[in-house]
Amino acid sequence: MISYAEKYKGIHPGLILERELKKKSLKQRPFALSINEHPQTINAIVKGRRDLPIAMALKIEEELGLEEGSLAMLQTFYDIQREKKGKPSQTPDFSILRKSLFWDTDIDNLNWDRHYKAVIRRVFERGNKAEQKELIRFYGVDKVTSVIRSLNRIEKY
Repeated sequence: MISYAEKYKGIHPGLILERELKKKSLKQRPFALSINEHPQTINAIVKGRRDLPIAMALKIEEELGLEEGSLAMLQTFYDIQREKKGKPSQTPDFSILRKSLFWDTDIDNLNWDRHYKAVIRRVFERGNKAEQKELIRFYGVDKVTSVIRSLNRIEKY
């Protein structure tokens, strides 16, 4: 039998977790509570918005009767694939970007992709050069330039 690691190499383990829960007719919330995890955490993993820590992977594997280490290995292969593609991290570098710029926002739950216009505007209005450079690195020159140009057009009216 082919192991998960060989069969699904490079796929986020959340997809496999979702598939296993459906196969066993389990809902995410009761399952999360059964392994003493927050339902939101399991949902974020299933949606691929969060990585699967090893300790949690072991609990999930034990509860679902999966081969020990299979989900952890999937996460490792997924991380390797993401690194090879050069995919940027899902959040900017907070050692450069001050959290105080977002005093009115829960920065840990901020959807950086959905709210990119507001983030770019805030940093370019109130941030320093290093913070602006970090946003350019995170979002890319084209995206930042596009937002700045649209802001300049709006301000002229």
